[in-house]
Amino acid sequence: MANDAPAVLNTHVTDTAEAELTRPTSLLRVCLLALAVGIVTGMGAVVFRALIGLVHNIMFLGQLSFAYDSSLFTPSPPWGPLVILVPVIGAIGVTFIVSNFAPEAKGHGVPEVMDAIYYGRGIIRPVVAVAKSLASALAIGTGAAVGREGPIIQIGAALGSTFGQVIRMAMGQRIILVACGAGAGIAATFNTPIGGVLFATELMLPEISVNTFLPVAIATGMATFIGRIFFGDRPAFDVPADLAPLPPEAKSAAVLVLYVILGAVVGVAAALFVRALHWVEDLFDKLPGRYARHMLGMLLVGILIYALMRWGGHYYVEGVGYATIQATLHSQLTGAWFLLLLYGCKLLATSLSLGSGSSGGIFSPSLFMGATLGGAFAGLANAAFPTLPISTPAFAMVGMGTMVGAGTGAAMTSIAMVFEMTRDYNIVLPMVLAVAVGLGMRRLLSRENIYTMKLFRRGHPIPKALHANMFLVRSAAAVMDRNFVLADEDETFDQVLQRLTGSGGGLRHVVVTRGKYIVGVLRVNADLPREVGARVAMGVLALRKFTIAHESTAMFDVISRLWRRDAIMAVVVDGNKRPRRENIVGVISKEHVADEVARSVRMYPGQD
Repeated sequence: MANDAPAVLNTHVTDTAEAELTRPTSLLRVCLLALAVGIVTGMGAVVFRALIGLVHNIMFLGQLSFAYDSSLFTPSPPWGPLVILVPVIGAIGVTFIVSNFAPEAKGHGVPEVMDAIYYGRGIIRPVVAVAKSLASALAIGTGAAVGREGPIIQIGAALGSTFGQVIRMAMGQRIILVACGAGAGIAATFNTPIGGVLFATELMLPEISVNTFLPVAIATGMATFIGRIFFGDRPAFDVPADLAPLPPEAKSAAVLVLYVILGAVVGVAAALFVRALHWVEDLFDKLPGRYARHMLGMLLVGILIYALMRWGGHYYVEGVGYATIQATLHSQLTGAWFLLLLYGCKLLATSLSLGSGSSGGIFSPSLFMGATLGGAFAGLANAAFPTLPISTPAFAMVGMGTMVGAGTGAAMTSIAMVFEMTRDYNIVLPMVLAVAVGLGMRRLLSRENIYTMKLFRRGHPIPKALHANMFLVRSAAAVMDRNFVLADEDETFDQVLQRLTGSGGGLRHVVVTRGKYIVGVLRVNADLPREVGARVAMGVLALRKFTIAHESTAMFDVISRLWRRDAIMAVVVDGNKRPRRENIVGVISKEHVADEVARSVRMYPGQD
C-alpha cells in the first residue's frame, strides 16, 4: 500500500484476529523447527512403541519387557479364559485418561488433527501428546483392535502445534508444523518417507507450495531416519520377492481385470467400514456411563479374541494385527473362507473398540482388512481360474493399499506407501487401477471418508480436494469494477443521488475525495442509516474503511489488505501512480471478491 494512504483507517480487529496478524517468520526458521519436530516425533514413535510392548507383555504374558515384535503372533497367555478381561482392564485405564486429561485422545486421532487445522487455527493442547501416548499404548497393548499410526500422527501433530505456540508465528506456519508432525508420525511408523510427505500434503495441508513442502519433507525425512536407527531399514512388512510379475501377455490382461474387480469389492468394504464404525459409535453413545460402555465393548472384543485363539490357534485380530497381515503375505493363511472370517472379525473388533471409546488408529485395521480380503479374493480366483498367474501376496498387498486409499481418501498416499513397503515396482500398475476403482466405489456408497465423516457429523466439513485458487493470482485490474462514482466531500448526498439516477441507478460504490486526495468510500445501498438526510455532505457519510491497490496488485494481496484493515473496499489506482483522484480507475469490494471466487469455482468438477 502507498505510504500516503489515509491514516484514519479503521484497523480495529478482535483479539483473535490480532494474534493471527503476527508477521510470518522466515522459511529457514520454519524448516529448522520442522527438523526439530521430525526428531522429536521420531523419538516419540520409538517411546510409543516401547510403551505398547511393555503393556502388551505385562498384560498378556506376565513379563516386564519392552521387546515386542507385532509381526509375530502372541503366544497363549498363562491365564487361560481370563484373558477375556485383559481388554476390559485396558478400557478402564483408557477411559480414565481420556475423561480426565484429554477428550481429544478418544478415537482414531486424525479427525481431531484435521479439525485443529481447519477450525482451530492449528492449536492442539500439549497435554494431548502425553494423554494420547498413554491411552493408545494402553489400548493397543491390552488388545484393542486399533492401529498405532493414528496415535503417533496425533502425537506428532500436537508436538508440532506446541512448537508453533511456544514460538510466536503466523497461524499458517503453525499449521505447517502440525502437518509436519502428522507426516513425520506416518513416516516413522511405517518407514515410508514418501508416504509420510504425501499423507501430510494430501490430508493435512490446506495448500501446497515450496513454503509448505520443504518443512514437511524435512520433518518426515528426519523422523524416518530416527525410526531406522531404532527399528532398522527394513520395510514395515516382509514381502516375498517378485511379488506381482505381469509379463506382456494375454494372461496378464486377465489378471489386471481381476485386480479391478478386487478394487470394486474392497471399495464396498471400505464404505461398510465407514458406516459400521459410526453406527456402532452411535449405538454405544446411547448407553449410560462412559466407563460401562467402553468396558462392555472391550469385553466383547476379549470374547472374540479368546474364541479365535481357542478355535483358530491365534488371537489374529488383537492389537495392530500385523502378524496376521504378515502370515497372509507369506501365504501361510490361504483358506479363502477363513480369511473372509478374519476380515469380518477385524471389522467387528475395530468398530467395537473405537465405537465404545478406545484410542487408536484405523490405518492398521484397514491394512488388515485389505490384506484378508485380497488374500481371500486371490484364493477364490485361483480356484475359478487355475491357469492364471494369480499371486496371493500380490492381491493381499493391493487389497491393503485399496482399503487404505478408499477408506481414507488418501489415494496417492496409499499407492506410494505400498510401493515403499514392497519396493517392488510391479505392484504399482495393479495398485493404481484397484485404488482408483475402490475410491470411486466408496464414494458412490459414502461421500465422506472415514476421517471426514466424524467431522461432517460434527458440523465441520473438510475440503476433500486441494484447489489452485486461480482468482488469487489475478490482478486487481481484472477484477475491479469500473462503474463507480467520484464525489467531493462537500457534495450533498442528494446531488450524488441525482448523478446515480442519471447514470441508470445501478451504481453503488462511491469514492469520496477532498481535492485530489481520497478520504473515504461509500456503498450507497448498503451502508446508509435510514435517518440520513439528503442534504448531508458526503464527507460526513464517507467511511474510512478502505485500502489502496494498484492495477497490477494480485488479488491475494488485495484480500489480505482488506482483511488486515477491516476495509469494505479497495480503491484501485492507475499503474504505479500515487493514490490521487485523477488516478482512480476502479474499486473492489468484498462482493466483487465473492463473485470472483464463485466464477473461479465453476471450473472445478465435483470433488470427493
